[in-house]
Amino acid sequence: MHDPSPQPLILARSRLSRLLYLLLAVLSLGLAVLGALLPGLPSTEFVLLAAWAAARSSPRLHAWLLNHRLFGPTLRHWHQGQQLSRRSKWVISASMSVAAGLLLWHLRPWLALSLIACMAVVLLWLWRRPEPHSAAG
Repeated sequence: MHDPSPQPLILARSRLSRLLYLLLAVLSLGLAVLGALLPGLPSTEFVLLAAWAAARSSPRLHAWLLNHRLFGPTLRHWHQGQQLSRRSKWVISASMSVAAGLLLWHLRPWLALSLIACMAVVLLWLWRRPEPHSAAG
């Protein structure tokens, strides 16, 4: 194992805050796993949120995420300058496209288009993130 996180963890001060962050981390990790299985539900975003919350609540969970076979590479790249692999960008784009289709199908057009516009801004931002230099991304 290696130390993929150059910045120190910033644990929440109160026990209640740490518990709430831990709850957010576990819930986000569960949603990330569901997102890997269900089209339209994101996965990468929830893994990033889980790691952020774990860094504030549980050094053990945070280290587990950073060293995980599936989650670790994405998180380590993110810690190294908000890098996101091209594969992750394509998966996020496909997931958001499915979600956009579902929104158009189930919501009023003005609401669906408003949400799709927000997703488009997020996608633009994500595609502007640097990519890791390794081809393994």
